[in-house]
Amino acid sequence: MTAPAPLSGCSALVSAVSHASSKDELLSELVAVWVKLSGADSSDLLLREPGDGLVLKASTHFPEMNNRLKLGKGIGLTGQALVTNEPIYVQKAARLDPRYARYPGVDEPDTEAVISLPLTPATGQPLGVLVLRKTDAWKPTPAMRARFEELAQTTAICIQAFNNAYQVGAQVNRLGALSEVSKTIATSPYVEEILQLLVNVTAQQFNYRVCTVRLLDDHRGELVLRATQAPAKAYQRKRAIKLGESIAGRAIDENRPVIVRDVQVEDDYIGHDLAVEQGLRSMICVPLTLQDRPIGVISCYTSEVRDFPPEEIKALETLAKQAAVSIEHSKLQVRNTLMQEMHHRVKNNLQQVASLLRLQMRHSSYSTLEEALNDCLSRILAIAAVHDLLSRDDLDHVGIRSIAETLVHHHQGSLMLPDKTITFEVRGVDVKLAITQATQMALVLNELIQNALEHGFVHTPVGEVHINIEDKDDEISVWVSNSGDPLPDGFDPTVVSHLGLKIVDNLARGLGGRFKMSNVLGWTVTEVKFPRASGE
Repeated sequence: MTAPAPLSGCSALVSAVSHASSKDELLSELVAVWVKLSGADSSDLLLREPGDGLVLKASTHFPEMNNRLKLGKGIGLTGQALVTNEPIYVQKAARLDPRYARYPGVDEPDTEAVISLPLTPATGQPLGVLVLRKTDAWKPTPAMRARFEELAQTTAICIQAFNNAYQVGAQVNRLGALSEVSKTIATSPYVEEILQLLVNVTAQQFNYRVCTVRLLDDHRGELVLRATQAPAKAYQRKRAIKLGESIAGRAIDENRPVIVRDVQVEDDYIGHDLAVEQGLRSMICVPLTLQDRPIGVISCYTSEVRDFPPEEIKALETLAKQAAVSIEHSKLQVRNTLMQEMHHRVKNNLQQVASLLRLQMRHSSYSTLEEALNDCLSRILAIAAVHDLLSRDDLDHVGIRSIAETLVHHHQGSLMLPDKTITFEVRGVDVKLAITQATQMALVLNELIQNALEHGFVHTPVGEVHINIEDKDDEISVWVSNSGDPLPDGFDPTVVSHLGLKIVDNLARGLGGRFKMSNVLGWTVTEVKFPRASGE
């Protein structure tokens, strides 16, 4: 075998640099070029890690092990070449060499000869090692050895040059991305819009596979997914995660970015199957904080295993601070708008109270004035419960479950008779409703809970009242069931003169839904179904 022409060898390596669009692509092209230049049967390229370990970055024989196969310091012919910074030539019976070490967990090719060449630029420490293999004996001439070592140095220079160019270009890109994202999120006054803009533009500008934002629910101690640009429905529906069980929670607890090199194999990562399905590899979680008060976390995922350079981490931290300020500013703007409109909403609710009073004036079934006033008071308190929750909940939306729990607490203290033992259970999701739907549902729940207590346990002294909430395909279902007295045969709530049931039926139709009441397995079950409003 004759030595390759100097120009053809160097030009092929340089050409790989000029055509590569990523470092992984460059390294894969380099090992392919080396096989052609040297006449080897296969070639591997391993790069140095902190602690003088090595990680496989490119291979012509088992590329599926790239970024996964690692060697400790000084292990094998490859590790020895890195530590000594000297090439190693084993001409035959390579597997019998005492320095030879098998790659862990890999079915290696039949190997007779091995050449391990440290990749050392003109100055500095070796970047890694290039391994050449042949299935038969191989005795390169002194001229070939000198040429291999010269090309190994050229390869190191090519990798170093690409790294330097990438760092400069990435720094410019990160500054531009930071400016672009900050400018974009500052243009919106709405929290949901800010969050969606944040994940969309960040993923695009930083070339991330997936970007998500979770906001902190202090009351529940959970991080709730609020925005993602991932198209997969399974990712958009990821559950809330407890602070103590997640890597994102660790970022908040420690108030610093947390990096996971490969989420597909990280034990503490929740959702390995989805990560594999979506092709997610490296992750960085950056806390969103405002004056050292955590409000959430932004998580960014790459499609390949890679490091996050200090400049990129710094840019994301700056972006997270800007986003936290924008989110808080947006919340203040919305609250200010709500305060300006509150008098309008209060007026509407007073008109609703007036309508309820007129209905009661025309309804003659009350035996005493106290009974009529108690009904009226209960309905007014149901409306007040929504506004109380509005002042403590998520801006201009209130959860149905929160409303139900508030009303149950009120009725347990005001309507329970001393000779009755009735337990309550509220189950299901806390579906968030806009203020108008929330007020209507508060009145519906108030009537159904009150009806269960007053009419469901006339003869039954002990029982249960269950409230269930379900959100499926944007249709919300609410059931109020009791285990007390069964309904009379042929009972029809649409023709019964009971004022509360008439109010429920009217409100259900006003919500664009339906109301029904029936006996189910010995329980009296009332059900209201309606579509969630798309906006208000």
